[in-house]
Amino acid sequence: MECKVLKPRRLENFASKKEYYDSLQVHTKQRGECNEQVCNGSFMNIRRMLTTPRPPAEMMVQAKEFFDEYYTSLKKLESEEHVVRWKEVSASIRKRGTYRLTKEELQFGAKLAWRNAPRCIGRINWTRLELFDGRDVTTPQEMFDIICEHIKYATNNGNIRSAITVFPERRPGQRDFRVWNQQLISYAGYENPDGTITGDPAYVAFTKLCEGLGWKGAGGRFDVLPLVLSAATGDPQWFCIPDELVLQVSFQHPKYEWFKELELKWFAMPAVSSMMLDCGGIEFTAAPFNGWYMSTEIATRDLCDAQRYNVLQPVAEKMGLDTRSNVTLWRDVTTIEINQAVLFSFQEAKVTLMDHHTAAESFMQFMENEHRQRGGCPADWVWIVPPISGSLTPVFHQEMSLYYLKPAYEYQEPAWVTFARHAKGLQGIDASHSRKLFRKAALGVLFASTLYNAVLNRRVRVTILYATETGKSQLFAQSLSDIFKRNFNPKVMCMDEYKVSRAALENETLLLVVAATTGAGEPPQNGQSFVKTLYNLKEGLDNGSTNNINIDKITFHEDYNRYKNNVLDDSVGNLKGKETNDQKMSGFARLLRRLGRRQDSQQDLGSRTLVYSTSSGFKFAVFALGSSNYKDFCAFGKYVDRLLHQSGGQRLLSLACGDELDNQELAFQNWSSEAFKVSDEEFGTGGCPVVQLKINELTTDTVKMSTVSHCTSLKQGLSQLYARKVQSFTVLDSKFLHEDGDRWLQMVVVDVSNGDLQYQPGDHIGLFPANKPALVTAILARLIRYTDVDSSIQIFLQRRQGATGVCWEPHPHLPVASLRELLSRYLDITTPPTPTMLQLLAAHANNNRQASRLNQLATDQDEYRQWKSWQHPNLLEVLEEFPSVKVEAKVLVSALPLLQPRYYSISSCPDLHPGRLHLTVAGLQYRTRGGAGAVHQGVATGFLKKVQVGSNVELFHRSATNFHLPKDPKVPVMMVAAGSGIAPFRGFWQRYHYTKTQNKGVVGELVLYYGCRTQAEDLYDDEKWTMLRSGALSRIHLALSRQPTVPKMYVQDLLVMYGKEVQRHLLENGGHIYVCGGDAMAHDVHNTLVAILTHNSRLSKDQAFSFLSKLKEENRYHEDVFGIKLQK
Repeated sequence: MECKVLKPRRLENFASKKEYYDSLQVHTKQRGECNEQVCNGSFMNIRRMLTTPRPPAEMMVQAKEFFDEYYTSLKKLESEEHVVRWKEVSASIRKRGTYRLTKEELQFGAKLAWRNAPRCIGRINWTRLELFDGRDVTTPQEMFDIICEHIKYATNNGNIRSAITVFPERRPGQRDFRVWNQQLISYAGYENPDGTITGDPAYVAFTKLCEGLGWKGAGGRFDVLPLVLSAATGDPQWFCIPDELVLQVSFQHPKYEWFKELELKWFAMPAVSSMMLDCGGIEFTAAPFNGWYMSTEIATRDLCDAQRYNVLQPVAEKMGLDTRSNVTLWRDVTTIEINQAVLFSFQEAKVTLMDHHTAAESFMQFMENEHRQRGGCPADWVWIVPPISGSLTPVFHQEMSLYYLKPAYEYQEPAWVTFARHAKGLQGIDASHSRKLFRKAALGVLFASTLYNAVLNRRVRVTILYATETGKSQLFAQSLSDIFKRNFNPKVMCMDEYKVSRAALENETLLLVVAATTGAGEPPQNGQSFVKTLYNLKEGLDNGSTNNINIDKITFHEDYNRYKNNVLDDSVGNLKGKETNDQKMSGFARLLRRLGRRQDSQQDLGSRTLVYSTSSGFKFAVFALGSSNYKDFCAFGKYVDRLLHQSGGQRLLSLACGDELDNQELAFQNWSSEAFKVSDEEFGTGGCPVVQLKINELTTDTVKMSTVSHCTSLKQGLSQLYARKVQSFTVLDSKFLHEDGDRWLQMVVVDVSNGDLQYQPGDHIGLFPANKPALVTAILARLIRYTDVDSSIQIFLQRRQGATGVCWEPHPHLPVASLRELLSRYLDITTPPTPTMLQLLAAHANNNRQASRLNQLATDQDEYRQWKSWQHPNLLEVLEEFPSVKVEAKVLVSALPLLQPRYYSISSCPDLHPGRLHLTVAGLQYRTRGGAGAVHQGVATGFLKKVQVGSNVELFHRSATNFHLPKDPKVPVMMVAAGSGIAPFRGFWQRYHYTKTQNKGVVGELVLYYGCRTQAEDLYDDEKWTMLRSGALSRIHLALSRQPTVPKMYVQDLLVMYGKEVQRHLLENGGHIYVCGGDAMAHDVHNTLVAILTHNSRLSKDQAFSFLSKLKEENRYHEDVFGIKLQK
């Protein structure tokens, strides 16, 4: 409804007593926002344009008014040129519903819109507006290129120039061209876990939206947000503005030297980008424009508003003001000083900035000019009066009339709302309610769950599966998703969540697998159902299918074990940590070991005739995680790779393995980058990934270290880093069970009564050790360019991002912590540096000879192996060996590998020890350099050896359901252990003891076969005999391998000695067998069992082997295996 003023309005200046009569408002046809009862003049964005194209009839009216005004300005009203042009325009509107403005007409309209803007105090310069005509662009990339030109022109090295860029107008049936940012340049706002905000709180929601699109910020207070742009077709895209285009002014004060320590700054050029240019009836929905700043906009509003950076309190405290009472006017005094700092800093930087007094005076001159030239000046008094010293400026005393003229810059619905409406209510959400929803919910979350899903659904789908015991595969899978989500539609799933079927595989486009292997060489628990189902599907065993079934079918466990024993054995040389010297074995044990070796044909299992192969042709790639400590290194990942290929998949990349002992993270980083590159080429996504820096690319220019006020707690930092629920518990007791020279056995008791840790016998805990304080201090003393080792810092890495440059983002792993805490609790400084790490150190060596030696070690594998084996140096010893290395702290901590948790079997039962958790730890220290070097200990065992009663340890619980006692307690159980492998079995017999003594039920036979070095190392000897007397333990068999005067015997020999008992337990009584110890011991026990079954029954070797595989499949054969790494 149009509201027409019938007569001019008298406006009085109460300071000068001067009067104006505004007659221009008589000509407005735009409806105001106030009525006879209510004034809405203080509303912020009350006027919003419709989201639908303007009807042709309405466009015709506005076009006529515009061209009349345009030709009047040229003094050609009703001229032949005017008449001809109007005929062209009107005919085009009748035919097409729109028309095209010439560049001259558009430039006039853009200037006039500025002249008509009632909220702008700086309109006196309205005639000096440069137009960048972007009406012919078609893509977001083209939009970005022109915006960059605009920013460069307008910034002008600080001598700011006004400019506007106009993109294609709104058209029926198409999405609007939009700049999603409110301003072209703005700072990100990050919401911290404690609810505080780092950066600009005004942009928290938009920052989440950008992160949902794949952008990652550096987490700082002044991170420039990317531009988010959308064209008529396609999806919104983000672009990092090149650093060299964004001129920023760091603030200092003319009197207070400490002001620069606040590290405040602001960008030089303000550019509004969310408003619409409404010109001649045509709606230009993307038309970013800029002027220059008035000092109060930055100093008073951006920095001092409570909902923005809110720096009043810290600045006032620095000034020594009394902030306890309002009567001291500390806010007013502080605000003035901040304004002075902003004005002074812009002046020093030679950047255009206007103070509010000068701006107010210029507006009064503009208003006088307008009344003289046009008979009026629309003005919004609420916005024109500056936010400080209002009554000290002339505009405060001037009456103003608020009305609206066309052309105009108009507010419009946020870009994501119009995007949603055009999508016609994606995923069942009523688009008409989008704006309301966005206000109620976290913008980024809603965008990701509604709008962005539509974007993703048009991208190539990538399924990322992981199987893990420790959580590392899950972290790698999530990192892989972060890399792929820029150009693909990735989905991360645990293997046990994936519904394996022929249809599912046929629907896959790209399948990426990150799979770990347990110490026993078995699939992780959450990967077992996946691989078993996939195997059955491949063999045609699914759902009882009988099509094409071969009588030679074997079960999954048989196939998996054959694969390990036949295929992997061929590729594994000498096993680390395994005693292979026949002189260390009894003669009978050597015989059994030879008998136990598989004599099957060494045919390639991969060449067996396949019954079923899908025709899906999906692409896949596998990254296998493992530790070369174990015989079956990466067995599960290798098996999955083979099985996917046999199931019809096509390898996108060859299998890659990451060794926990040899820079596993670097191997994954290289593989993930190559996987993205090959996938991009294969599917033609035409994008660039967020390229992660390699270790040798970490330099002073690519790493940034910032001091921050907040700190991540150790428990929170470890929990986030390892995706585990880490808890801190108090040590109640620590005692040595045995000490003998360089070896010790220790029991640690932890109070878990105040935490949320529920465990069963057989479960594990993950322990996060601390590096030795003396080692940390010595390393810190050799680093350069850091200030306080105990202040909280955050590490940022420079990322090559797309084709538009670089950006900064937080280190993907390191939390906010002090340098000392990072080196103490998060980073591995005891493992010998990798060749890549040595290359980095070489780059920081000042001595050419030392740099050359480091490079030789980094590039010559044989030389590196010999050096590593002989010295096995920690980081400090490397820095001492090469003293000319001077590396910055930020570079070193960015390059170091993470300190991994150490896993221990729990050696107690919660029934017998409620609120307590016992650990049994075997420790070893040794000297490097053949016994002449430094003394080394394991980082975790060394940490626990020194742990004090009353101190805290950080733990998390890991359920080992495959190593729990049988559900039926009456089933006989046989336990086989060596050394500290007895730990979980202590929980077993305590559970049986509790059950029997508390009359909680009937338990079956529990037999222990245990091997250790000497009688003195027979752990829990007294307790075992107590359990024997109570009936919890049925029998105990002991083997001693280093006891003087006693024949050498290993636990395998015990099994042979009691072979008939073992056979009866497994074959006749349906018993369970549990094995816990080193990898080599577990392997020998398995071979010994095969030999026993072959020798004491009618089973052939193949049948015995298959029988044990069947036991594993039925969860009657349980293994808890750990690696043993011995250093020379």
